[in-house]
Amino acid sequence: MDISRFMQFGGSDVRFEAADRAKVVVLPIYYEVAPSYGAGSGQGAYHILRASSELECMDEETFVNWGETGLHTTAALHPGTDPDTGLERIREAARRYMAPGRLLLSLGGDHAVSIGLIAAAAQTFENTGVLQIDAHPDLRDSYNGSRNNHACVMRRVADDLKLPFVQVGIRSIAPEEATYIQEKGLRPFFAHAIDPLHNGWMDEAIDRLPENVYLTLDLDGLDPSVVPGTGTPEPGGLTYRQVVELIRRLGARRRVVAADINELAKIEGSQVSEFTAAKLAAKIIVYCGMRDGELNMSGAG
Repeated sequence: MDISRFMQFGGSDVRFEAADRAKVVVLPIYYEVAPSYGAGSGQGAYHILRASSELECMDEETFVNWGETGLHTTAALHPGTDPDTGLERIREAARRYMAPGRLLLSLGGDHAVSIGLIAAAAQTFENTGVLQIDAHPDLRDSYNGSRNNHACVMRRVADDLKLPFVQVGIRSIAPEEATYIQEKGLRPFFAHAIDPLHNGWMDEAIDRLPENVYLTLDLDGLDPSVVPGTGTPEPGGLTYRQVVELIRRLGARRRVVAADINELAKIEGSQVSEFTAAKLAAKIIVYCGMRDGELNMSGAG
């Protein structure tokens, strides 16, 4: 596995565009520091990019050829293993590509990468909130010796960046996080309270968000029957169709300025998790990266 090798998202079938003219910029990030359980997310971007070359570029729901969207995949970012300097390098890299009318989609790494990415979005766009799809609330103030650990992402969003946020799919919670949720009056969408037969909760979640939204997708937010390749595969998660529908509704009702997919941990001998992650990335490109008037929503359910 050569993680230094450049790979274009979608492979050779995708029209490569210069970064300053691209509608979507894909930023691969190779970062993993102090994982709490299973390891491997540091190479997640490589496996998602490799799987993406096996995707068909025609979206089956909309009949949009996302391969003609005008994508730019950057060189891989290796920010190092120090949490403070690493996340600052991620923030600086992200800011170079964030701009109105362009979606920055970051791939890979442990969930801590989102701290730098969300900070960049908050500096670039006014009136920005965060939609978090995750099994965990990530509201610890410090974990494994760092306030910039993957278990502290949303605590940094709440306390440091002071952004509004909505949490979806939560089903594993620490006592410290439970106390914080109760004291702050937070209202996560816990997985056990989501009706699997009705999607009205999605509109309620989106209603709580401001005009501009940063979407962070921790793959353990999905059920491990869908994505087993993640560091902490918590049972009872969201289905693939639920996540796609949430992405579709979000893109239709809010301006998604940036997004990330994180915590992919390759399982040797299986391609299910990385292929699903790549497919979700394509759905984000279709539903959140297309400019107004380009996407025919009639094909969507």
